[in-house]
Amino acid sequence: MPKKKPTTTTASLPLVAIDLGSNGVRAIAAQRMDTDLLRILGVEQSQKYPAYMERGVVTQSSYAGFMIREVLRLLANRINVPDLPTAFLLTGGRSMQIVPVSAHRDQVRLRPVTKELLEGMEHECRQKIETRNHGVGVLGLVPSYYVLDGKEYDTCPPEEARAIRVESHYIAFVGRQELTAQIQKSFDQSGKSVESAFVRPEALLSTIAAQDGYDMLQRGCAVLDMGAQTTTLTLYKGGSYLYNKVVPQGSYHITRAIAQQGIAMELAERLKCEYGYASPEQVEKELRLRVPASDEAGGTLLVMSSALAELIKEKLEEILEPLLHTLQEYADRIPVLYITGGGSMLQGFDKYLESIVSQRVMYTQHDAILTSDVDEQLLEPRYTSLIGALLLGADFRDSHQDTPIKTPSKTDRIYNVILDIFSDQNY
Repeated sequence: MPKKKPTTTTASLPLVAIDLGSNGVRAIAAQRMDTDLLRILGVEQSQKYPAYMERGVVTQSSYAGFMIREVLRLLANRINVPDLPTAFLLTGGRSMQIVPVSAHRDQVRLRPVTKELLEGMEHECRQKIETRNHGVGVLGLVPSYYVLDGKEYDTCPPEEARAIRVESHYIAFVGRQELTAQIQKSFDQSGKSVESAFVRPEALLSTIAAQDGYDMLQRGCAVLDMGAQTTTLTLYKGGSYLYNKVVPQGSYHITRAIAQQGIAMELAERLKCEYGYASPEQVEKELRLRVPASDEAGGTLLVMSSALAELIKEKLEEILEPLLHTLQEYADRIPVLYITGGGSMLQGFDKYLESIVSQRVMYTQHDAILTSDVDEQLLEPRYTSLIGALLLGADFRDSHQDTPIKTPSKTDRIYNVILDIFSDQNY
């Protein structure tokens, strides 16, 4: 009788997190050295490719699938492993909102509160939201608290816990169902699988807790995450999400505003990063920059550094205006505003925010979570959410040991590619 081929499990793989951003796909691999201490093995990012995502929603799954497969192949080569078949995924999107949801069980008599019981209640909460709200999908389900026979637990009940009545309370991050469907389709086409998915606010708060301590979350903090095409504000205090809002604008829209003055997009991006400030008050020395105009306009343009900063400030005000009222409303309850994401690296962004909000403004950091041999580039705020996804992924594996690796079948991939030929074309 032939020997059964041993099952490969996720425990044998490095931790891998992947982010499908508007500017491309970025993936990072790490090894867990100790509790909340990671050694980064490598990072890869896709090269420029036709637009596949718009404001957090995959619009071209065939392109996304190719980029996922390519980035994970490059990352596997970089860290010298044969294959990376699975990854932890960061999710978000312009339609993301938070909704409280709960489930309860009456066990009739005193019985153990098992892992299977809690997983069943979590599944019920997902079904509640998706069946009651047409077209809505659950992007992430974050435990808020549990109640066992009237006693409240902030974290998952201990293994020895027993109770008659069990309640589980969650905060659900919800969005349009097409978001999750398109992401799953992209992974199916890539031949890779999602080990687990985490919403960006959850990943960012995980990093803050590991770096600055859980007491910071208990006292309350706000997190402003500025990406390329979306900006997200999350408020958290005492174990609960108080608020989450996504604005469908980000740093790309600042670049576009500069380009609309008659400058090519690539040059507009360079001007923003090298000479741009968040407000004209921060410009210490006036510069006169003679730059080539776009091909359509022709000739050259004179750009004054103060005028560039004024344009950037106007766009920042437009992006942040829907969020500032909420920050002011919670000023007496939320003492700290963390800023993060690639868009937050604009020169003087923290000083600009300090001038318009009541909270103390701080950049997210994650140096204490990584080993000392890390590349300094990986300490930038743009990587904070990916580091958080690695931390959450490590915790996920602790509670899902010896999980078999599952990847889409070849038949599924061929079917999805054929389907995509008809569904993803834009004429």
